[in-house]
Amino acid sequence: MLKEGHIRGTLATESWRGRKLLIYLPPSYVKGASRYPVVYVQDGGYLFDPSQSDALVQIELMFARGELPELLFVGIETKNRLDEYTPWHAKALSERFADFGGKGSHYLAFLVEELKPYIDASYQPDGHQQQTGLIGASLGGLISMYAAYLYPHVFGKIGCLSGSFWYEGFLHFMESHIVAPEVKIYMDVGSIEGIEKQNVQREMVSRTKAAYAILMNQQRNNKRLKLVIEEGTPHARPFFIRRFPNAVKWLYSDTSRKS
Repeated sequence: MLKEGHIRGTLATESWRGRKLLIYLPPSYVKGASRYPVVYVQDGGYLFDPSQSDALVQIELMFARGELPELLFVGIETKNRLDEYTPWHAKALSERFADFGGKGSHYLAFLVEELKPYIDASYQPDGHQQQTGLIGASLGGLISMYAAYLYPHVFGKIGCLSGSFWYEGFLHFMESHIVAPEVKIYMDVGSIEGIEKQNVQREMVSRTKAAYAILMNQQRNNKRLKLVIEEGTPHARPFFIRRFPNAVKWLYSDTSRKS
């Protein structure tokens, strides 16, 4: 099903293997004519969905100004984010929620072994590692960062918006593993995220800074790693959406489109 909006590109929605996919094709997209860098986006792609976000309008302006190559976006619905977006089992932070299922490695294997080959065959992404990104917010950011460790040969660009670095054991995991140096990583967080919490989520900002320091200490540099702290913003979707276009711009502004 095709949808039209206040954008020059095209949106396509489809159901594939029980998941809804939201696919954005850029303005110059013509079947068979060229291949484009691709961004896989967690949580159904709400970060760029025009019904929830004006991000595509901003991104298309970046295309027009030559600040960014035209991109494909693939929004992936999750079946259970507490399971699919967590790297290992952990107890719930509140009795109101189920425990975290820790099925992230299975979910990422699905992306790499099933979904990506389908997108490669059905659309026109440039499948090379440096042209392929994975972006998400909150737990979606956490699992995107986990992918940097498990599949650095697949995802050359990682976007972690307000990533859940409070997750039990994740900073220790980062300390004991190294991301391939060619992977480009964007991180951000709002300066007042978690201040209202009475659990480990209260440490959102400090743990994000700690994650950044771990990566920097592992001999990364500011051309391959960026941390943005947005002053005065809490942990909420409108702020993830607002930061999304600039996250994409930083990750992909050095990417040239290949025919």
